[in-house]
Amino acid sequence: MFANSRGRQPNHPTITVWLAIFRQTITLEVIATGTANSDNGIMSTTTLTQKHDNGFGRLLRSWRERRKRSQLELSLEADVSQRHVSFLESGRAKPSREMILQLAEVLDIPLRDRNLLLNSAGFTAVYPARPLHSEEMSAVRQALDLTLQHHNPYPAMVVDRAWNLLLQNTAAMRFINLLGDAEAKWQAVDPSGLRNVMRLTFSADGMQPLISNWPEVAGLLLSRLQREVAADPDHQQLSELYDELCQLPSIPERWRSDSILTAPEPVLPLELQWNGATLRIFSMISTFGTALDITADELRVETFFPADDFSAQFFQSLAVAS
Repeated sequence: MFANSRGRQPNHPTITVWLAIFRQTITLEVIATGTANSDNGIMSTTTLTQKHDNGFGRLLRSWRERRKRSQLELSLEADVSQRHVSFLESGRAKPSREMILQLAEVLDIPLRDRNLLLNSAGFTAVYPARPLHSEEMSAVRQALDLTLQHHNPYPAMVVDRAWNLLLQNTAAMRFINLLGDAEAKWQAVDPSGLRNVMRLTFSADGMQPLISNWPEVAGLLLSRLQREVAADPDHQQLSELYDELCQLPSIPERWRSDSILTAPEPVLPLELQWNGATLRIFSMISTFGTALDITADELRVETFFPADDFSAQFFQSLAVAS
């Protein structure tokens, strides 16, 4: 018995199996607890010799491909090695929280989806989604109210990621009232009650019949939506909105199947026919550039400006008359 234990493998099958399991357990434990520093010497990851459920790797690869970047390009921008990016995507390396946030920043991933990336790697979400009218968001709401008020007598509004109206100034209310009773008009163009600004613009019961440069406006707006869907394809409401608008009679059939992506314009020019006069205005979109809250990150502030003196006087007169 003693010679067997000291120099030879035991013949008993139960002992042999137990020793095999024991060796495997020790090996896996040593591998799993070993860590390796990342390329910049700050962030650490765990390198694994066996593949496991790699939800993070699949998500990372999906976002990298959506952004049309190779592993090499991503590694250069994120200041890590291409080999490390490859290991993260294949599941051979487990990322740290800092590495996930660094890669997400490089890939310009929306905050909502950064939380999903963190969750897929076993970390808790770091970006909250506070309601706009909550106490914690009072500073953001005050900044928005101040922006809207200061833009009078010209229209300005705040919309969410899917272009649903959240806030508007009095000039925007007056502008929409030109179409008729605002409540009835919103119900006609968007029975969902969301007050979607895109639906108001594209609907035959809304702004569309008044826009004399409609082909230009429709092309620019749909191109913008197409870029937003491509940037955030998991946003179901945004994707459904784009598909819905493409099916409208005012949209050329060829646009429904072809890509209509154009270079983004700095402003959206609008020419509106109103009581025999032509109003020339343009709109600009502003966002929170350093938002750390999902709600703030997804807000859009659209401000309208007159493009000529007549249009400026029109909005000023409209404010005085009201």
